[in-house]
Parts: sequence; structure tokens; C-alpha cells
Amino acid sequence: MAPPLPVAEFGYPGPVRDRLVAAILRGEKTSTTSLVEEYTRTGEPLPEVGQRTALADSAGGIVAVIETTGVRTLPLSEVELDHVLAEGEGFSDVPSWRAAHERFWSSAEAVAERGVIEVGDQTPVVLEAFRLVT
Repeated sequence: MAPPLPVAEFGYPGPVRDRLVAAILRGEKTSTTSLVEEYTRTGEPLPEVGQRTALADSAGGIVAVIETTGVRTLPLSEVELDHVLAEGEGFSDVPSWRAAHERFWSSAEAVAERGVIEVGDQTPVVLEAFRLVT
């Protein structure tokens, strides 16, 4: 018997997660961005190409499996428009995408979960590309 897959949770439970999961299921969202420091603080390894994860909805149910197809680490200031568009969240330029992500990373939920992380141009981020498997 294969071990259970790790669980991927996008955003926090509620409307944001519901919107992100729906975009993944429609094939519109094929990438995501995380702060390297989030992995450092939780002790989780960075994603790896070929890794499969179970996609959780707001109720904690598993709705699909996704597979990592690419992983890059670079400074926040170097995120390109192609990645922003692949996130499938409706942003058409990097500055609006960045502003929304900075709000998310400094939100009360994020701070409660892992503490304050200062974000600036040189903050290392993980750009993960993925595909819907099932």
C-alpha cells in the first residue's frame, strides 16, 4: 500500500481557498508562489519536480491530485509576468500580483500561523509550477 500523499492547501479555508481550488480544477491555475522563509520556519522541504500532493478544499476534503512540474527559487523582484499569469488569479501585471501577495503574506492568518516575515525586493520566493493529475 502506498503511503498517503502530502496535502496541498492553497490560501486559508474560505472564499480565497475556494476560488483557488476552483481555478486549479478548471486548469486556469498552474503555478503558485511561496516564501522560502515559510519552508524554513516549518521545517518542510521545498517542493520537488514529480512530487504529487492531494489538493484540499475549504472543508478539508481531498478534491484532486496535483503534480509539481517545475520549481525555481529567486528574489521576489525577479518574478516574471508568465508566472503571474499562470497563477490564474486574474492579475495582468506583476505589480498588482505582488501587492496582493504581500497583503496575503502579512495577513493576520499568515502572521498567526508562522509569525512576521518581512518582504522586500530581495526576499527569496519559491515559484512552483504544477499540473492537475486527477
